Amino acid sequence: MALMTAQEYIDSLRKLNTRVYMFGEKIENWVDHPMIRPSINCVAMTYALAQDPQYADLMTVKSSLTGHTINRFTHLHQSTEDLMNKVKMQRLLGQKTASCFQRCVGMDAFNSVFSTTYEIDEKYGTHYHENFKKFLTFVQDNDLTVDGAMTDPKGDRSKAPSQQADPDMYVHVVERREDGIVVCGAKCHQTGSINSHWHIFMPTISMGEADKDWAVSFACPTDAEGMYMIYGRQSCDTRKMEEDASIDVGNAKFGGQEALVVLDHVFIPNEYIFLNGEYEFAGMIVERFAGYHRQSYGGCKVGVGDTLIGAAALAAEYNGVEKASAVKDKLIEMTHLNETLFCCGIACSAQGFKTKAGNYQIDLLLANVCKQNVTRFPYEIVRLAEDIAGGLVVTMPSQTDFNSDTVVGRNGETIGEICNKFFAAREGVKTEDRQRIMRFIENLCLGAAAVGYRTESMHGAGSPQAQRIMIARQGNIQGKKQLAKDIAGIKD
Repeated sequence: MALMTAQEYIDSLRKLNTRVYMFGEKIENWVDHPMIRPSINCVAMTYALAQDPQYADLMTVKSSLTGHTINRFTHLHQSTEDLMNKVKMQRLLGQKTASCFQRCVGMDAFNSVFSTTYEIDEKYGTHYHENFKKFLTFVQDNDLTVDGAMTDPKGDRSKAPSQQADPDMYVHVVERREDGIVVCGAKCHQTGSINSHWHIFMPTISMGEADKDWAVSFACPTDAEGMYMIYGRQSCDTRKMEEDASIDVGNAKFGGQEALVVLDHVFIPNEYIFLNGEYEFAGMIVERFAGYHRQSYGGCKVGVGDTLIGAAALAAEYNGVEKASAVKDKLIEMTHLNETLFCCGIACSAQGFKTKAGNYQIDLLLANVCKQNVTRFPYEIVRLAEDIAGGLVVTMPSQTDFNSDTVVGRNGETIGEICNKFFAAREGVKTEDRQRIMRFIENLCLGAAAVGYRTESMHGAGSPQAQRIMIARQGNIQGKKQLAKDIAGIKD
């Protein structure tokens, strides 16, 4: 099959029997639901750009498995250039959507599971690697969107999976059959889960021998029997369901999406199993996936940051303060922070290396440094954007007020006329354009898009402490101490 178009992707979702729940009710037509559709539009952009010759070098690549042209989101990285192009592609999509486009988790899962299954087979003589190659070939040939599901609810975080009062706090095997396994549990904070054709489930922590039943990785279709999603709320999300609120939404076309994914005795055939009890490899999958995903943030968050910097500059222009030296300096600082994040994404890619399986992995230390910076810099970029834009970002009346014909003024002025009068921008700028940019900034800094930019910058791909643990592990302090000893003339 050729690369899917954006419309073909949307149509393909309608063929699935995905079970979606929101506000306590099942959503029958979730593809067209006003709260969900913007997130689908984001994923569709990954298909649309792949059809555009202008972006062919970034968005498409030759498959290492089949030699066919595929979407880069289904690719196994074959070089450091591939790793860098991944980051550049993610920045491009952030610029085009100003939101989370959701396919990164699947791509990062592909590459981590591919290399890990090779090493499991090498030790145990299993067939997980061949299983995975067949699955990924199917994904590439059909240009599918796959969710990478790693984060378990975890319950009592002081206890291992096997020690939990409720074993479902981590996804686990409840029955082993000759033809497959049955699994229970859940994955939370799942980006793009509803909008995916398939899921790859992975462990979320390193495990011991007692946790063998929780050391499991597999693929299953999103509409598998016993699998369902509960949609996650976002700030200001119900604005998308209001009439006459396209401006108030801030980013009416695009948006992110998170969900709780529940597995209630789901059967997984042997051919889709990639880890089944080999507990010592759980940590390897986690570490490699986390590294790839922390690299990703040096691209996607930078692209969204580009749109926020542009919005802040427009707000300054509309307010008539774009020439003020303080405003210029703030925009410079925002740009400096954003480009520093991009540098980290490129650096960990350029320092990548070939795995035993043949695909390329990023430099884990630099990837964790990249994500550690992402937990900080977007917060400062947001602060500066709010500083430049002013308080109107959070005090502006609704779009309905701006359009209201209710008379309130002594001379017959309507609410709409009053709002348009007192919230007018500089001469030559439409009041509506000022409305739009203020709501766009609100959306990125405080609203639904903040889930995919500001807040996700903190917790996506692991909390700040998770990166600090990896930095400590990868930082080679002993080697650095020896460097100092050698120069200072200190002998052991």
